[in-house]
Amino acid sequence: MLIGVRFLLNVLWFIFGGGFFLAIGYGFAALICFALVVTIPFGVAAGRLALYSLWPFGRTVVSDPGIGVGSGLGNILWMVLFGWWIALGHLLAGIAQCVTIIGIPFGIANFKLVPVAFWPLGRTVVDLD
Repeated sequence: MLIGVRFLLNVLWFIFGGGFFLAIGYGFAALICFALVVTIPFGVAAGRLALYSLWPFGRTVVSDPGIGVGSGLGNILWMVLFGWWIALGHLLAGIAQCVTIIGIPFGIANFKLVPVAFWPLGRTVVDLD
């Protein structure tokens, strides 16, 4: 039963909640980062965000315990250049979606995207059991 609800919420998120457009935006950013060879780690993070924003219900983001100093420095650079405004966008979209009862699950999905959009390196998307 729970799997069916997650599937339904993911389909509704994909169509009405902005999942399709978020995935396209993050995917496009990932391609740009891959083209600029120096920014490949940011491309991996943007690709992770694209996949997570495409299908967020039934999944969560956890910290990877094996991250090093490079990921921490990359996260600081990401936060200064991109992360704060991406996270702010997800926060504002979540608040706007929570205004209606129907939009509350979509708002919660946007709130789930805030931490990973703010600090993406050294994180892994895992399925909930």
